[in-house]
Amino acid sequence: MTDTNIRVVLVTAPDEEVAAALARSVVEAGLAACVNRVSGVRSVYSWEGQLHDAAEVLLVMKTTAERLDALTSKVEEEHPYDCPEVIALPVVGGAAAYLDWVRGQV
Repeated sequence: MTDTNIRVVLVTAPDEEVAAALARSVVEAGLAACVNRVSGVRSVYSWEGQLHDAAEVLLVMKTTAERLDALTSKVEEEHPYDCPEVIALPVVGGAAAYLDWVRGQV
């Protein structure tokens, strides 16, 4: 497995308005090269002792390992949830030109 230094970061948002604002904010700040908004996600989770089944928007953010902490902090600052999902996954390969573009954007 090869670490490309690129990270895919998953973040859920409660609605399209919040998702759009978060996506724009992290890209404008140079913390993510690109954010995909995936509508129609249903999340089932336990929070404060209660089971929830909620509609959410999944954000798929592309960044670098060096910018991950700053990206995480920005999401935590701007997100309306008390405990927002921010999960980073390593990218182990892909199109070289795209990976170079991501590095160049952030």
